[in-house]
Amino acid sequence: MTNWYEIPGNENDVVVSSRVRLARNLADYPFEPRLTPEQAKEICEKLKTIYSDGWTYTDFSTLSPAEKRSYGEKHLVSPAFAGKKTPCALFARNSVYIMALEEDHLRIQSIYPGLALDEAWHDAAEADRLLDENANVAYTEKLGYLTHCPTNLGTGMRASVMLFLPAYTAARGIQSLAAQLSKIGLTIRGMYGEGSSAEGCLYQISNQITLGITEEETIRKLETVVKQIVEKERQLRERQDKEALADRASRTLGILLYARRMDSAELLGLYTTLRMGASMKLLEGVTVTMADRMLVESMPGTLTVAEGLEDDSAARDKTRADVIRRILKEQK
Repeated sequence: MTNWYEIPGNENDVVVSSRVRLARNLADYPFEPRLTPEQAKEICEKLKTIYSDGWTYTDFSTLSPAEKRSYGEKHLVSPAFAGKKTPCALFARNSVYIMALEEDHLRIQSIYPGLALDEAWHDAAEADRLLDENANVAYTEKLGYLTHCPTNLGTGMRASVMLFLPAYTAARGIQSLAAQLSKIGLTIRGMYGEGSSAEGCLYQISNQITLGITEEETIRKLETVVKQIVEKERQLRERQDKEALADRASRTLGILLYARRMDSAELLGLYTTLRMGASMKLLEGVTVTMADRMLVESMPGTLTVAEGLEDDSAARDKTRADVIRRILKEQK
């Protein structure tokens, strides 16, 4: 299966990915924190019958810490789900990843590269339809879908777009942008969502309001705002010294190609410059897709799993440099 970050998406000079997540619960069971082990098992068994044809099932409790972390690094599951100690499971097919027994009984999530909210919504809705047809979902006419956290009542939808905003960041415009978004029911967070920092100049913009608004209205509002931010980011980039940017990007590429050790913090800084150079076509043979793949596949958990490493930072830093070099040279 091709990973989403290996596929060039629409508007990918600025837009990294689009995601739609739906929170759902089964009416016959208490919310996840009050589930007994037997009830949790019953829910998983029921979901296995619903999501059987073409779906893969993974018992998350059988995975190593690095394997769980890798799913989170690829944005296929939430950081909270990746860190769970209690029983939980993942159902996957194509773009859709269903977290069973996260904060809610189900978190149905679809992720696409670039700006593709309609596609992500379509796929998540199809998985939701299977659930509605085969289970008693917790729902009322007044409150919509019933969720563990009241902020998800209504549609239960969180639509989000991950943006690469180095020019906005350099212009110190993120704080002002956050204030503007808050006024219209949207929020901006770091690369891993709530509580995370904006490393690599990566930001997630998502809806805050789920009650009293339809799914389609949520998608349209978010898409309209994102397109405005994309245009502004491009304008800010055009004002920068391209010769100086090309020089920094070329130096960065040299470091990435010839470094023998690389830790995660250094990589994130270099990624920003490399992706900026690639997105402005200042580096021959380097694409934004290559930069994104380099970042994701060099994250600690993903690197540990893919390369069969022990959880040792020194060995991982050496292997990370090797993997980066291999990815960059593959495209030459």
